[in-house]
Amino acid sequence: MNAIKITTPLTAETVATLHAGNVTHISGTLYTARDAAHRRLAETIAEGKPLPLPLENQIIYYVGPAPAKEGHVIGPAGPTTSGRVDPYTLPLLELGVKGFIGKGYRSDAVKSALVEHQAVYMAAVGGAAALLARHIIATEVIAYADLGTEAIRRLTVVDFPVIVVNDCFGGDAYQTGKTQYQAK
Repeated sequence: MNAIKITTPLTAETVATLHAGNVTHISGTLYTARDAAHRRLAETIAEGKPLPLPLENQIIYYVGPAPAKEGHVIGPAGPTTSGRVDPYTLPLLELGVKGFIGKGYRSDAVKSALVEHQAVYMAAVGGAAALLARHIIATEVIAYADLGTEAIRRLTVVDFPVIVVNDCFGGDAYQTGKTQYQAK
């Protein structure tokens, strides 16, 4: 299966080419944020203050990477469970985020919002943190350094492997896969 290669920032045209189940390789910039960072972003948005990162057309990766060993850019960097940040997702979509990477299911509200805002949710393979880290060639903490591994980072990635789970058309690879399995 050939991977669809995309670069960031995402455009509406690129998002429209991605369908649930597509294997995709991302090159460019990803921003990291986990639970604590999402809470702070939500507070900042609610207060009407400027955010510490650009959101329009960006991808947020739900990851708290381990510390880097000597000679490495980053430590293992596997996805965290996406459902934990569902309560914070809608405001980010409203501010122009076009993609999210994590693992696991999204709520019905988030899946509907992805369609409404023409964005995608992609899964990185859980348990492959060290392998995923090989696709990260640069990293920089850009906000909330006090959160340690949950600080917001800017990652530069090359051919970062993901699978489109929820597309901007309402497609759901988890549901499709389950249906196909049950049919066998």
